[in-house]
Amino acid sequence: MKPWFEKQLSLISSGSTLATDIRYALSHWAGLTRFLEDGRLELDTNPVENAIRPVALTRKNALFAGHEVGAQNWALLASIVATCKLNNLDPVAYIAKTLQAILDGHPQSRIDELMPWSFVAASSLAA
Repeated sequence: MKPWFEKQLSLISSGSTLATDIRYALSHWAGLTRFLEDGRLELDTNPVENAIRPVALTRKNALFAGHEVGAQNWALLASIVATCKLNNLDPVAYIAKTLQAILDGHPQSRIDELMPWSFVAASSLAA
């Protein structure tokens, strides 16, 4: 297919949308064909999209919660809970530990230490 793309590129106007699209595909060719060399890679992103769909739907649905601030807070909480689940953490334990760290004066400059993936190694938070 790559030689065909290259031939078509030489036959069409270089300023056309099709030419732009073909150049884009050719410039990403290694990534587009990587699944052919590594059987562990999926041809499509459906498994990932299916995994994150509940998070996106919950956030979108929260926008209709009756008040904009309430909806934003609900979307934030839903994102935290979903991220905890994806990292195999108990969301209640994570939120409690994070809030306690903030109350204890955890420095804002080290906020990354409070992210769910930072707690993965902590067995007390495992779901």
